[in-house]
Amino acid sequence: MKRIHHKGTKNAKKTRSEAAGSSFFAFPLCSLCLCGDFFLIPARAGPSNIVFLMSMVDSEIALVEKAKGGDRAAFEELVRRTSRLVFARLYLETGDRQRSEDLLQETLLTAYRRLRWLEDAKSFRSWLLTIAQNLAVDAARHDLRKKRAAGRAGCVNAPVLANLPSNAPGPEQHAEREETRAAVLAVLRSLPEEYRLPLTLRYIGGADYETICLQLGLTNGSLRGLLHRGMKLLRTELQQVMKNE
Repeated sequence: MKRIHHKGTKNAKKTRSEAAGSSFFAFPLCSLCLCGDFFLIPARAGPSNIVFLMSMVDSEIALVEKAKGGDRAAFEELVRRTSRLVFARLYLETGDRQRSEDLLQETLLTAYRRLRWLEDAKSFRSWLLTIAQNLAVDAARHDLRKKRAAGRAGCVNAPVLANLPSNAPGPEQHAEREETRAAVLAVLRSLPEEYRLPLTLRYIGGADYETICLQLGLTNGSLRGLLHRGMKLLRTELQQVMKNE
């Protein structure tokens, strides 16, 4: 995982602590959906899909321009159209639902503060995903530093902590569950993006068909086809992984 520099933004640097330090936005994930310059176009996209996609692009450009001018309602609509997509990308990066939700909030707040510097309204989605990617990288580095510090402190605290009662699953149960989760996530990450994002949105993000269609610029028929083929491929790859273990 590495930081990405987006070329469509004027020079405007904000620290991670600035973005995290405000509670101006509190977007509940369950109420949000998506739309922007990142759209999923299946290989078999037909004319109806293309027309639907172009109308979404045009409406989103108008929303970005309004939001840059300070229209709060326009930005909230952009959030409604893009947040689940950002969450799906973050989950594929982190593998942690709670961390992904926290980073989503931070991404949206950072985007709100920096939107005035976005030069090309058509690049809103890729710009937003770049912010999310960079915040995820920073968070991973921060976690690594904390883990190293905790490892050093653990030598002192281990005897005391070992005697504390715990209701958590036993080590074997926990290890088995984590192994299964890691295997599924690894296979999901390896799938082509046209399957990866719809599957993550549907089965991890819990989005309904209408929401996913809006977020990815797909017709209902195209989405159902992608989910069907993607799930079939996911099962096949998982079976192969299990055989090799």
